[in-house]
Amino acid sequence: MTKKYHIITYGCQMNKSDSERIAYMLKSANYKSAPNINEADLIIVNMCSVRQSAVNRIYGLSKKLANLKKNKPKLKTILTGCILDSDQKKMKNRFDKIVSIQNINHIVDSPFTKHYLSTPPIYSSPFSAYVPIMTGCNNFCSYCVVPYTRGREYSRSTPEIISEIRKIVKKKYLEIILLGQNVNSYKDKNGQRFPELLKTIHNIRGNFWISFLTSHPKDLSDKLIETIANSSKICPYLHLAAQSGDNQILKKMNRNYTVEQYEKIISEVRKKIPQISISTDIIVGFPGETKKQFSNTKRLMQRIKFDMAYIAKYSPRPNTSAAALEDNVSSKEKKERAQILNKILKKTALQNNQKYIGKKIEALVINPNQAKTKSFKKIKLDKPAVPGTFISCQITDVQTWSLIGHPLDTTQNHNINPN
Repeated sequence: MTKKYHIITYGCQMNKSDSERIAYMLKSANYKSAPNINEADLIIVNMCSVRQSAVNRIYGLSKKLANLKKNKPKLKTILTGCILDSDQKKMKNRFDKIVSIQNINHIVDSPFTKHYLSTPPIYSSPFSAYVPIMTGCNNFCSYCVVPYTRGREYSRSTPEIISEIRKIVKKKYLEIILLGQNVNSYKDKNGQRFPELLKTIHNIRGNFWISFLTSHPKDLSDKLIETIANSSKICPYLHLAAQSGDNQILKKMNRNYTVEQYEKIISEVRKKIPQISISTDIIVGFPGETKKQFSNTKRLMQRIKFDMAYIAKYSPRPNTSAAALEDNVSSKEKKERAQILNKILKKTALQNNQKYIGKKIEALVINPNQAKTKSFKKIKLDKPAVPGTFISCQITDVQTWSLIGHPLDTTQNHNINPN
């Protein structure tokens, strides 16, 4: 009898990509996918440890799985993903097996012995593909657990990445999203850097978009900006985490840049790529953050006018150096500060969207009623379109987080295909 698996994924795009590779390993071990958790013989939970709230969800899920096992005693559960050692100790009696993300080749008997990123994936989308090019981090930001859960930076070889992308393009995928904790610090063993990798991918024949997540300001070079500006396939979108608008807080965070340097990068990017859409990450309530220091972040948000910002309320994480600092900003204050920044963001996001009104733009259809622009703007379609196609779209109105568009005609390239 064929065994079935079910994967539950929490966290970022990298976790989702990891789950696609886990799915391939299980398929190679003759497992079949179970769309319903109740049908599974094996349940894999791919977790995130970035914030305590994410870890708390795993505790809740583990109780549900324990109840499921009462009626299905042969059910096996495995926990993987970004797991701190302290969390592993707490979770060891809640799962049958805990496997670090670096060792997911050992989840089942697997023919894959190389680094797990070398394992082929089963893409979850028929037209948009995640391609991890590196993993891990060497930066040791004082609040972040990634170096402790994913280890130091590891970059895949350029030939291996190009081989995977050529296969994707051959299947007529329309969007390739390059992933890494600090994707722009990519450097393979032969010294190939991220701008050169982007140029090589851009030169692959085919009609497709290239985007990447997520970048660190210290590694965003002039050469990378020029590469984006001069490459028609690379999306004019940049996610660049600022984290704070105060230099003292940035130093305590171990971010290795100043507010002035960050703003200079943004200025240069916008000068070379006027159509760019920029998003960021901000942490409010970092230990010791005063009202004046928060005001500096508020002013940065007002000056930069981000298209999107992911605003997090600081929570201490074990093993990080910031965990030794007094978490002395109250939950109430953190919430209020996040609300203030969100109010600024809503205003600037709407202003940025208004420049699209009346324009005809290329868009990728995600589902019959939604598409997205090359600059990662969501479009609500006023009539259905075919998912997995590029269309020309007339923007008739805008909202804070999306555009309203009217599909005109489809372009030549379209794709709906199984893996």
